[in-house]
Amino acid sequence: MYHFLTFPNQCYCIPVCNLFLFKTVCYNVDRDVGQTRALFEKYRPTHVIHLAAKVGGLYLHMKSNLHFLRDNLKINDNVLQTAHDMGVTKVTMVSSIHNGPPHDSNFGYSHAKRMIDVQNRAYFKQYGRRYTAVIPTNVFGPYDNFNIENGHVLSALINKTYTAKTNTFGNIVYVCVHSQDLGRLIVWVLREYDEIDPIILSGEYSVLLCSFIACICLCVLLSMFLFFDTTKSDGQMKKTASNAKLRRYLPNFTFTPLKEAIQMTCSWFVANYATARK
Repeated sequence: MYHFLTFPNQCYCIPVCNLFLFKTVCYNVDRDVGQTRALFEKYRPTHVIHLAAKVGGLYLHMKSNLHFLRDNLKINDNVLQTAHDMGVTKVTMVSSIHNGPPHDSNFGYSHAKRMIDVQNRAYFKQYGRRYTAVIPTNVFGPYDNFNIENGHVLSALINKTYTAKTNTFGNIVYVCVHSQDLGRLIVWVLREYDEIDPIILSGEYSVLLCSFIACICLCVLLSMFLFFDTTKSDGQMKKTASNAKLRRYLPNFTFTPLKEAIQMTCSWFVANYATARK
């Protein structure tokens, strides 16, 4: 029996007995449902953590909203339909923060991700499938994509700051979660969370962008003046997110302190600068 994880163009299988991870060959889950089915038939997973997605940074989203919409709709439909056809017990997916209409900068990606909730409810109503979604806030951590144009915002900022390039306004507020905390929580959702409705997986801290950058400077031992280019687009100024529901389930869960999480991520990035995705 396997727990099964999908990532963009790759996947991992976890035998339940010893949590051993191994990487498989690449499968194209976004455009070829046949490859998706072949993957499921090969490993016969009982549980799936579905993380595969077409993602990018702010400016790439602004230029390609239609592509993000169509590709992510295909990815999610391929995985969910195949999981249903193969009798998978539980699927945990990643949705998008729900706080009214999505920001215009990434409406394609956001709407595609929000459709996961609609699909999960429909599979439950029609077939009794207990598929659900998690809603992480701004994720950062080791092994992330640090590309300035296409990476996650906070990891891209680590790269920007390390190379002394900052062109973002400093008053944006980010609600953050460290990637290792998120990983632990997703496994808990897969095993213990029994609701169909999604759950927000957020850390305890909201941080001003300028404060985040100042902490990066301390972590990588940079001493410099910061100038923020206010002519650049900032995207959404704040996404309100509450982890109250998570705390009702896990009141004693300990999140990595923000400064420690930033230090850990910066140290990894500096040590692996030559090979990190950037």
